[in-house]
Amino acid sequence: MDQVNDLNFDESVVSSDIPVLVDFSAVWCGPCKQIEPFVKQLAEEYAGQVKVVKVDIDESPGTAAKYGIRGVPTLKMFKGGQVVAEQVGAAPKAKLAELIKRAL
Repeated sequence: MDQVNDLNFDESVVSSDIPVLVDFSAVWCGPCKQIEPFVKQLAEEYAGQVKVVKVDIDESPGTAAKYGIRGVPTLKMFKGGQVVAEQVGAAPKAKLAELIKRAL
């Protein structure tokens, strides 16, 4: 799972040829740590079909503001540079997988 930031977000996510699941999180966020294993598993399960990246909202405030991130964790599914699905707050792995399935 790649870490992206304000400098490389557009290149890594918006310009991606394949759908991208973006995990907006923060190091101090307990629920973010809870879902991290699920996000990593999904990255492995959908390798080649979907890119999974992480954005630390404290290190990349510009990207967080641009996409209206008000709470973490927030996961957004991008396809063709557009947000096609999102999940705010921690959720079970199956619910997170639904985000990916909507973009495939």
